[in-house]
Amino acid sequence: MLKKTILLENKASLSTKNLQLVIKTDSKEATVPIEDIGFLVIDNSEIYLSIPAINLLIENNSCVIVCNSNHLPNGMFMNLNSHHIQQEIFKNQIDASIPLKKQLWQQTIVEKITNQGILLEKITGNKNSFDFLASKVLSGDSTNMEGVAASQFWKSYYEKGFKRERFGDYPNNFLNYGYAILRAATARALSGSGLLNTLGIHHKSKYNAFALADDIMEPFRPIVDEKVYELMQNYDEQELNTLLKSELLQILTRTVYFKDEKSPLMVALQKTASSLQQCYTGERKKIKYPKLWS
Repeated sequence: MLKKTILLENKASLSTKNLQLVIKTDSKEATVPIEDIGFLVIDNSEIYLSIPAINLLIENNSCVIVCNSNHLPNGMFMNLNSHHIQQEIFKNQIDASIPLKKQLWQQTIVEKITNQGILLEKITGNKNSFDFLASKVLSGDSTNMEGVAASQFWKSYYEKGFKRERFGDYPNNFLNYGYAILRAATARALSGSGLLNTLGIHHKSKYNAFALADDIMEPFRPIVDEKVYELMQNYDEQELNTLLKSELLQILTRTVYFKDEKSPLMVALQKTASSLQQCYTGERKKIKYPKLWS
């Protein structure tokens, strides 16, 4: 079943009753079955969320995302006990060999560069060399073809002079919001497969609690890039508002394609996470990434 994504921007009180999330505002009261909620985005400093409601959301593997004063996702509550053989899965992940991690990262970057090339061709209408760049990715991406591809991608993505920066000018704010949502969705899927988000295959910063999510989300980033480009073409606003946030949240239900089936992104991420778990156990050799376009 496709889970709901709820964006809360106004003052409200959230509690639980009979396995329902009860949302009370000054003007109305609404209820939503907690088992139907995939993502709850809290974007107002005057929202009260009861501890029983938090616990029930977490137990149902709902991802609760909290935004900061700039209205960008800043943190999330995740389920730390989401799989029946959690310890065994953690052990397999911790014991993964360096060659295995390098192979998984090579595959991940090949997928990312390939997807960037497809999107860039859709945007510009011109052929590019991204397939060639993808073919040159070595184990562990030791020659940093990811960086080479990124440089070429951003030069052609928007307009001359645009720099992709975390705290940069428009449309960086749109990209940041979309990436944060994608990161949360990836972390939720990995947690649901019993994997430890803190332990990445490539990202290793001791300050990063979601290193594995940052690894696995890489091939999916062009979904955000495509959506932001679409918003730039259709809207004049350069600041995030409720409409634009709602548009960006739609990436979670965007269709992607596996060999024999199509799937919403939030479901596809679960399949990808499950395949990564199987790579750690030796059941698979490759992560199951979908095609982003048919």
